[in-house]
Amino acid sequence: MAKKGTPLGIDIGGSGIKGAPVDLKKGELAGKRLRIDTPQPATPDAVAEVVDEIVDHFADVTGDSPIGVTIPAVVIRGTVLSAANIDPTWIDTDAEALIQEHTGRAVTVLNDADAAGLAELYYGAAKGVKGLVILTTLGTGIGSALIHDGRLVPNSELGHLEIDGYDAEDRAASSRKDIESLSWDEYVERLQVYYDTIEKLFSPDLVVVGGGISKDGDEFIPKLKMRCPIVAAQLRNQAGIIGAAHLAVDRA
Repeated sequence: MAKKGTPLGIDIGGSGIKGAPVDLKKGELAGKRLRIDTPQPATPDAVAEVVDEIVDHFADVTGDSPIGVTIPAVVIRGTVLSAANIDPTWIDTDAEALIQEHTGRAVTVLNDADAAGLAELYYGAAKGVKGLVILTTLGTGIGSALIHDGRLVPNSELGHLEIDGYDAEDRAASSRKDIESLSWDEYVERLQVYYDTIEKLFSPDLVVVGGGISKDGDEFIPKLKMRCPIVAAQLRNQAGIIGAAHLAVDRA
């Protein structure tokens, strides 16, 4: 007889692969997160083996529950169509079929920023907000999630808008602050140009700022001049894991 358990979320990143069981009633992790370094090169089979290792680690808690997996890429019906911070051999890989083959579990794969957006929609800063919410994740690059009246519009790539002749994330990702040793005020200038463009193109009702830098939101978010409210994400770096688990159960 099938053993039911707590759903599992796994977040595949360029440097680490992180997973944890998720309490979907509370919108929080139901156990300590396990992190394993992303294999190099991060080929589909190598990454799928690490995902299987994480699934096995939590098997007593998760049983045969579905798993949700995020990946830094455009994902359409389980197939990867781009590769950011992972090996280019992912392109055109049916990631859901591959991971299901490795783990023997029902699998849902989605873009990492979309997963964070879903977590903020159901449990965080975007909960109950009508109209258009845009979540941006500031990190190595810039990820984005569009949510309209509580529904995700998947695979937006607003980090790759061309602004002043630059790919937006090449100027405004939080990694640029570190690489170029920018002060908070210098970084805010770049973010202001980026968010002005987002507001001009989409007229959102709310902008949510996620990614690791969101923990320092008080340093820069109040300095941004926006027509709409702009706030820090509430679930921070747990958002991808939580959002992935939520969608996996929703689709099961």
